[in-house]
Amino acid sequence: MLKRTPLYEAHVRLGGRMVEFGGWEMPVQYSSIVDEHNAVRRAAGVFDISHMGEVRVRGAGAADFLNFLLTNDIRKLAVGQGQYSIMCNEQGGTIDDLYVYRLGQQEFLLIINASRIDADFAWLRQKTSGRDVKLENVSDAMGAIAVQGPRAVEFIDGCFGGPTKPSALKKNQIATLTFDGKTVHVARTGYTGEDGFEVVAPAEIIEKVWTRVLAAGHRHCAQPAGLGARDTLRTEVCYPLYGHELDENTSPIEAGLGFFVALDKGDFVGRKALADQKANGPKKKCIAFKMPDKSAPPRPHYAIWSTGPKSTRIGEVVSGTQSPSLGIGIGLGYVPPEYVAPGNTIEIEIRGKRSPAQIVKKPIYQKQNV
Repeated sequence: MLKRTPLYEAHVRLGGRMVEFGGWEMPVQYSSIVDEHNAVRRAAGVFDISHMGEVRVRGAGAADFLNFLLTNDIRKLAVGQGQYSIMCNEQGGTIDDLYVYRLGQQEFLLIINASRIDADFAWLRQKTSGRDVKLENVSDAMGAIAVQGPRAVEFIDGCFGGPTKPSALKKNQIATLTFDGKTVHVARTGYTGEDGFEVVAPAEIIEKVWTRVLAAGHRHCAQPAGLGARDTLRTEVCYPLYGHELDENTSPIEAGLGFFVALDKGDFVGRKALADQKANGPKKKCIAFKMPDKSAPPRPHYAIWSTGPKSTRIGEVVSGTQSPSLGIGIGLGYVPPEYVAPGNTIEIEIRGKRSPAQIVKKPIYQKQNV
């Protein structure tokens, strides 16, 4: 039995095409993936992200607890700030990648991947022994939406009350606001490469939030967007997706996320393995690549081959799609370190035939300043 978010009926009324995603029944698209993708790049799109998990961490030991379990440095966060971080096992593999917000000196909100809610909470709870920390998995009680795109800032303020306007937030800041008398959290973060906001609210009001935001955004060309556009948008800017670029056998160093690993902050779970990888180099690295104009788009699990007379299979695509912004096939994959230089040519095996591709610097898509 697939789980449904509090917005399921709203998606059906809007004509969303529902598909299975990580055990959830979610909209993959409403009009078309390309149309929704372009709306986010040019105006705004509104996504249901209620399937994602929320965990509250409180107590005098909360900051030290999270600093021990996460790769980034919690001490850098003032109240009202958030950061991207990774939770690793002792071998440096990724248990999950997540966002952590500091709501108070001793209170944090973790936003975790839908497929990892149970595993993450079990891991966190296992590590609380002897610490002054209270964990609360509030995933079922909360809903969330993402409002992404350059015009989101033009209409978001009118949707919420409180002392802070969402448009006044800087990137990676979060505010506690109100909606019809209920407390909601609005953060200036997202997963598309565009400016935008994420709203976490009680499940019982999230449909009202969704409806009001879409109504406010209508004259700004905002439209609902599904998982299809969410995937093409994040692939263009090389944002990782758990189960693709990251898993329990892949480290943030291998994934190219070393910026979010604070080796200088003191001990934390996985630090030794990650420090060794940093010093000696990982055995695989995540590359970004582009296909020629007329090639079929790459897909996950397609083989990556080296070029030349002694061509060998060197890796596998982990994310691949047709880029609506660029009009070509693009992807991410893992190969040995000697192949990762931008400009290098590789081949992608598509339905038994190999097509040339070129390794490029990340992100694949870069927004043009007009």
